[in-house]
Amino acid sequence: MSNSIVVVFLLALAGFLVGGAFTMWKNSRVMAAILGVCAVLAVVGAIAWW
Repeated sequence: MSNSIVVVFLLALAGFLVGGAFTMWKNSRVMAAILGVCAVLAVVGAIAWW
């Protein structure tokens, strides 16, 4: 896979996870925090891969 495809995929995954964290915030703050941490890890992975 090309480097740019992996970076775009990781950024899209991070956006999906941030949306899930935002949606989960009212119901389960622990799960929202876990999703937020995963989103940050996806962004860091995208930056590191680039």
